[in-house]
Amino acid sequence: MEKYQVRDLNLAPSGHRKIQWVRDNMPLLRGLEEEFKKTRPFEGIKISLSVHLEAKTAYLCLVLAAGGADMAVTGSNILSTQDDVAAALADAGLKVYAYHGATQEEYEKHIEMCLMHKPNIVIDGGADLVTFLHDKRPDLMEEVWGGCEETTTGVIRLKAMEKEGILKFPMVAVNDADCKHLFDNRYGTGQSTWDSIMRNTNLIVAAKKVVVVGYGWCSRGIAMRAASLGAQVIVTEIDPVKAIEAKMDGFSVMPMAKAAHFGDIFVTATGCCKTITTDHMMSMKDGAILANAGHFNCEIDMDALEKFAVDKKERRNNIMGYELPNGNWVNVIGEGRLANIAAADGHPAEIMDLSFAVQAMSALYIKDNHDKLENKVIDVSKEIDDVIARKKLEAWNIEIDSLTEEQEEYLNSWQV
Repeated sequence: MEKYQVRDLNLAPSGHRKIQWVRDNMPLLRGLEEEFKKTRPFEGIKISLSVHLEAKTAYLCLVLAAGGADMAVTGSNILSTQDDVAAALADAGLKVYAYHGATQEEYEKHIEMCLMHKPNIVIDGGADLVTFLHDKRPDLMEEVWGGCEETTTGVIRLKAMEKEGILKFPMVAVNDADCKHLFDNRYGTGQSTWDSIMRNTNLIVAAKKVVVVGYGWCSRGIAMRAASLGAQVIVTEIDPVKAIEAKMDGFSVMPMAKAAHFGDIFVTATGCCKTITTDHMMSMKDGAILANAGHFNCEIDMDALEKFAVDKKERRNNIMGYELPNGNWVNVIGEGRLANIAAADGHPAEIMDLSFAVQAMSALYIKDNHDKLENKVIDVSKEIDDVIARKKLEAWNIEIDSLTEEQEEYLNSWQV
């Protein structure tokens, strides 16, 4: 089998520069890289990885390879792979199967090629590796010990598999770790989504009405950043508790059918499908901007929009305009795929330093404990979260307090 399938290996120098830049700004992974070079904890272990293939992900792959891992790498979205970064990994000797703008058929072929590695550990971003193994190539999972899942959407899919009793190996819910979702989902998604919207539209956010669909951790970050940029924020929700939280955070709350009339910019981040439909679009202002920050391109009902629109044309790079039957236009960023990575550079390096440190430590956990684990979705241990958080504070030269013996005794006693 081919060792790599990338767009152009001559792009590697540009990719190496990008990887070096993020390496300089990811102290946790740098520390793990140095440790792994000495201890080689993944020696002889095969890892298949499917995560958005850009510079931060590439550096994680190189860190795992420094620990002895035999890596096979692919992307997790047809628009998020950066060809120069994929070329750099191939140039560094890793097995890489990905390029930007792949067809769905090519994307699935790359998933399969990555899995023909017959991995011991899978690192997934959206559960495409895991579902492909279960649905199409169960013969390739004979040597799988377990894996790690990076995204909210992926964890949802894995828990559905567990509930049906069909999950064949343990998966660590990296997404649910405190050092992941509290920072990556909130601050990372918040900043990177608005970076994408602003760079692609070149429009001001202040004084606009922004509709944020959902109020999970990603949506909280998106709403918070929108407000800080001067927008009036409207939140739509199905969870009454989250709706109260959004209201107490200072945002208007209403159903999407009502919010559709008011919004200038709409951002989805729910992990669910059809949160914005063509019925909603027919109520929107002429020129409304639609962006998705969820993993799959079904949150905005793109299939229905393609059939419903009477005309479409590219308005700017990464923005497609659709004319509706009522004569109004809606403008969709990045084909309705996750805008912060399909039409921008993804989360800041410092944020992914936390998330990918959790990934690396969770892969170690699978390696050391797989024979004791059930075929379930497993939480990241508090010990891993604490170690990573303390190392991050150390990198920032921040000290915190610790409990005295008297305080520990007080907190562990029922008597006061």
